[in-house]
Amino acid sequence: MGVKWGNWALPTAPLALVLLAATGCTGTPDAPAEPDGAPATPGAPSASGAPSASVARVCAKPAAGPAKAPAGAVTVDPDVVGDLAAKTRSNPPNTTFWLRPGNHRLEPDRYAQVVPKKGNRYLGAPGAVLDGRKTNQYAFGGTARDVTIRHLTVQRFVAPNNEGVVNHDMADGWVIEHATIQYNSGAGLMAGARQQVRASCLRENGQYGMNAYKTGDSIKGLVVEGNEVVGNNTDDWERRNPGCGCTGGIKFWAVDGADIRGNWVHDNRGAGLWADNNNNDFRIEDNVLEANDGAALMYETSYNAVIRNNTIRRNNWAEGRRYAERGDDFPYATVYVSESGGEPRVRARTDKIEIYRNVLENNWNGITLWENADRFCNSPANTSTGYCTLLVKDTDRCAQPAIATAPLHSDCRWKTQRVDVHDNRFVLDTSVVKCTVECGRMAVLANYGTYPDWSPYKGEQVAEAITQKQQNRWHDNVYRGPWTFVAGDPGRKLDPAQWQGAPYRQDAGSTFGPRAGG
Repeated sequence: MGVKWGNWALPTAPLALVLLAATGCTGTPDAPAEPDGAPATPGAPSASGAPSASVARVCAKPAAGPAKAPAGAVTVDPDVVGDLAAKTRSNPPNTTFWLRPGNHRLEPDRYAQVVPKKGNRYLGAPGAVLDGRKTNQYAFGGTARDVTIRHLTVQRFVAPNNEGVVNHDMADGWVIEHATIQYNSGAGLMAGARQQVRASCLRENGQYGMNAYKTGDSIKGLVVEGNEVVGNNTDDWERRNPGCGCTGGIKFWAVDGADIRGNWVHDNRGAGLWADNNNNDFRIEDNVLEANDGAALMYETSYNAVIRNNTIRRNNWAEGRRYAERGDDFPYATVYVSESGGEPRVRARTDKIEIYRNVLENNWNGITLWENADRFCNSPANTSTGYCTLLVKDTDRCAQPAIATAPLHSDCRWKTQRVDVHDNRFVLDTSVVKCTVECGRMAVLANYGTYPDWSPYKGEQVAEAITQKQQNRWHDNVYRGPWTFVAGDPGRKLDPAQWQGAPYRQDAGSTFGPRAGG
C-alpha cells in the first residue's frame, strides 16, 4: 500500500524441481494421500485436485556446501573477528572466498559489513554462519555487481525498517543460492536487477524475507525460485505502524519482469507475496502459498501477470476473520487484485492478468478484483505518493481540466482490467476454516467515487466499468462449497445463478457443487 521499503508454455522440468531433487528436498507439505492410502507421488495431482507442486523444504534440509576449499579460493577463519571483511578488502575482484565451519563475526560496530568487489563469490562450508550478534546492521553491502553467495547462513543482523541485510545497497546481478537468511531485523535481503534467489531459506526475519525494492525503480529480470519463505514479519510492523503496508513474506516494488516459481511461502504474518506499485510482467507459477495470516498474493497498482498452477490453501484466516469480526463487509481476499490489470501498451510477455489452473482450498474468501474510485495519479488517496501510472510519467499532468478528457481520463488510473480467471478449482469447507460469518466470496467491485472534490471519477462510473466494461471475466472454473459472489459494491451479494445471469454473465462453463472436495 505504497511503502517503499507471462504465448506461455509449461516447462517440462522446472529448474526449481531440478534444484530441489538435487538436494533431496522434494515433496509437498501435508500432501493428501491417494485413495488407496499410499502417499501422493511428487509431481502428480493430489486427491484434492491440487496441481503438481513440488515445494522447497530447504529450511529443514539445507544443501551442504563444499567441505574443502575450492582450488584458488581464499580461506576465511571464523576465529578471527572481521576476517571475511578484511580479506574481501585485500583481494581483487572475482575472488572466491570459502568460509570454514563455525560462527564468523564482523567487527563490533553497527556499520561493519562485508563490501564485495565485482564478481566475488562467497561459499560456506557445512556449518558456516555469518552472525551479526544483534550488533551489526548489514552483512553484505556495496554496489559491486555479479556477486554470488552460496551455502551460507546469515543471521541476527539488525537492519532498520525497510532496509535489508544481504545486498543492502541493491546491487545488480547477485545470485543467492542454497543460503539461509534468518532471524534478522528489517528484510533478510534486498534486490537489484537480474538478481537470482534460488533454493534458499528466508526465515523469521523481522519485516520481510526479501524487499525487492531498488532506488530508482530499476529492478528487471528478477528470479525467485525454489525457496522456502516462512514466518517473516516477526516484528509485526502493521501493529507498530497501522496501515503501513510494509509486511509479509516478499514485497515487490516497481519490478519489471519477475519469475516467481516453485517456492513454498507459508506462515508469514501478513501477505505471502505482495507486488505493490508499478510492477509489470510477473509469472507466478508452481508455488505453494499456505497458511499466511493475510492474502496469499496481492497484486496492487501493477500490470500484466500470469498466475498459474499454484496450490493456495489455508490463507487469510487471521486478517480475513479480523475484518469480518469488526463488521467490515469488504470481501478481503486470498488472491487480491487491486487497481491492477492487463495493459497492451506496457511491454510484457502477456497483455492481461491471467489466473488459471490454480487450486484454492479452505482459504478465507477467494479472488477479489477491486478498484478504488478515489485512487488515481495525483489524488491524495493514492498512497504511493509521487508515483503515476506507467502510461503517464508526469504526475502533475493528472489535474483539471486535462484529466477530465481523453486520454488522461483513462491513463491517469491504475485499472483493474483484462483479468481472466479460468480453469481453477475453488474448495471451501467452513468446518475447516471455522468461519461463523461468510468466508467464501468471489468479488469484482469498486467504491462510490467521492474524493477529492476535483475528481473526474465521482459516482458509480468506476464500479460500472470494473464489472461491465473492463473485460474482467471468470469462466470454466470448478466450485465446491458454499460460494457466493459480490459485484459492484460489497452489499450486492449474488448466488451462482445471479452471478451467471444478466447483467454480469460471469463463470460461463463453470460448475458448482455444495460439497467441499466433491
